[in-house]
Amino acid sequence: MNVAEWIIVAILSTTLLLLLILAIVLLVRLIGLSKEIEKVVVEGQDIAKNANGIVSNLKGMTSFGGTVETFVEKYITPKLKEKIKEQKKEEKDGGKK
Repeated sequence: MNVAEWIIVAILSTTLLLLLILAIVLLVRLIGLSKEIEKVVVEGQDIAKNANGIVSNLKGMTSFGGTVETFVEKYITPKLKEKIKEQKKEEKDGGKK
């Protein structure tokens, strides 16, 4: 090989080495970036879930149907459950006698 061929081989080898190093650095940075993007997506999903909960709470508090539903859940449903339990006890006691 003459000197010109050695110079061309050296230049090409150096260029290939630099490109390989740059590719490795870029790959490492992209992996780190993808992890950060995943964190942002998870946080965004949590924010969206909380926003949906807030909207449903506001809807329930501001609409007539929501007010009635809240009243029924807090006051009427526990009383009905107590009456159902009492009826079941009476049925068991009546069935044993």
